[in-house]
Amino acid sequence: MALTNSEKPELKTTTLWVMTIATGVVVANLYYNQPLLGDIATTYHVGNGKAGQVSMITQIGYAVGMLLIVPLADMFKRKRLMVIDFAFAIIALIAAGSASNINILLIASFFVGVFSLIPQLLVPMAAHLAKPHERGKKIGVVMSGLLIGILLSRTVSGFIGAHFGWRSVFYMAAGLMVIIWMLIGFTLPEVEPEYTGTYGDLMKSMITLIKKEPKLRLAAIRGGLCFACFSAFWTTLTFLLKQNFNQGSDVAGLFGLVGAFGAVAAGLMGRLSDKMDAYKLSAFTLSLILVSFIVFIFSGNSILGLVIGVIILDMGVQATHISNQAIIFSLSAEARNRINTIYMVTYFVGGALGAFIASQIWNTYQWEGVCVIGILISLIAIIMHFFNRKKMQA
Repeated sequence: MALTNSEKPELKTTTLWVMTIATGVVVANLYYNQPLLGDIATTYHVGNGKAGQVSMITQIGYAVGMLLIVPLADMFKRKRLMVIDFAFAIIALIAAGSASNINILLIASFFVGVFSLIPQLLVPMAAHLAKPHERGKKIGVVMSGLLIGILLSRTVSGFIGAHFGWRSVFYMAAGLMVIIWMLIGFTLPEVEPEYTGTYGDLMKSMITLIKKEPKLRLAAIRGGLCFACFSAFWTTLTFLLKQNFNQGSDVAGLFGLVGAFGAVAAGLMGRLSDKMDAYKLSAFTLSLILVSFIVFIFSGNSILGLVIGVIILDMGVQATHISNQAIIFSLSAEARNRINTIYMVTYFVGGALGAFIASQIWNTYQWEGVCVIGILISLIAIIMHFFNRKKMQA
């Protein structure tokens, strides 16, 4: 039986862990392709720049899905929306694995992104079900799953791609979606929507939210800039490893294990965001991203330097993301899915642009050019953060 907001179920430990696991497994769909880009370029006889578009298009698809579908969770039953979405995600993953040319793969990758939006329904759902004084902590737990999924997806796809071919990664992902599909369907509680207007009015209301909430605007732009840095690094890492170290997708994937240390920071930052001033916390986490690219620019021929940089980068990006979400989910309870949509669309548009710019810069300026771009973008984020101090602390 579905429950209304006044009768909303308690966020039990079992439910929280199902949400966390599902978030990690589904979000991995967006990142499986990154360690495989070199292999994809070889299969289709295209350049690294063209292959890099697979990563960019997937993230654009994710942004489109969030923009057009995620707001519906304020209007329709959330679990039902997830169950329908899973069916399309499975079809898209099978299409990507069987793509006969790069253009078909790009189209399939777009739809993989569109229908891998389940995490963006689960995170607001966790915020909705959690008690107010524990909201940051619960978001942090679910986000830990998401971040581990992002990072370990590269390890898994790199290993499978190196031993069984890159196509097998997408078939594996489709199988995992079937399992998570059943897990969600049988275990998650249903949450009744609170919005009663039309879809058109629902979409228009997001414009009102953008105008009305300065904290949302600033958190979204800040998040987009951070994720641009993150995507710029991970999109070009596989090219660097192949060029300077003669290593393939399996080694690129192993860096995901190193980056998983950043996921540890997510849980900690979730707890700190319940107790500490978000502005001061974000100032520190943003500075970590800048430091990481300074390390990277001197580490083009050093695996140890890359490892150190990855740990710093992932801690900075993930911790900033948690801080941003703690801020935006405190703004309006009845509009959390729309608020999350605004934030995450901006976030992934930033990621897509970072992936695109980095893959193009690589062709001309190689690794040093990518690092300079990362330094410039992170500096812009820091400057914007300090110039908007009063709005963030209001």
